[in-house]
Amino acid sequence: MNAISGITSNAESIRVDYLNLLITQLQNQNPLEPMSSTEMTSQLAQISQLEHLENIDSRFQQVMLTAELNEATALIGKTISFFPDGSVNAVAGKVDSVNIVDGAALLNVGEYSVNLDEIKSISE
Repeated sequence: MNAISGITSNAESIRVDYLNLLITQLQNQNPLEPMSSTEMTSQLAQISQLEHLENIDSRFQQVMLTAELNEATALIGKTISFFPDGSVNAVAGKVDSVNIVDGAALLNVGEYSVNLDEIKSISE
């Protein structure tokens, strides 16, 4: 599951949980003091706002992934230098391809997978 589908399922889960809670609340309310329509409307408006915020966040993450992927693919065929995990010596190599792993673009340089933020230099 990628990050974007996780957000979507999270928003859906929140909505379902909220509606179940609301139904339970309505079924168990005191008939002499029922929930006001204003309170119910307010609660429904809040869940709607939460869904909209989740959708905005999801779309923003899609835009960011697209921008990161564009940046990464522009580096295919170029030579980059980077410090492999735990190494004090920089490694240089040609970017062969790009993979998306857990919602992040990784550059394939020989045997290494390099995050964009690990690049120290770029050359033709």
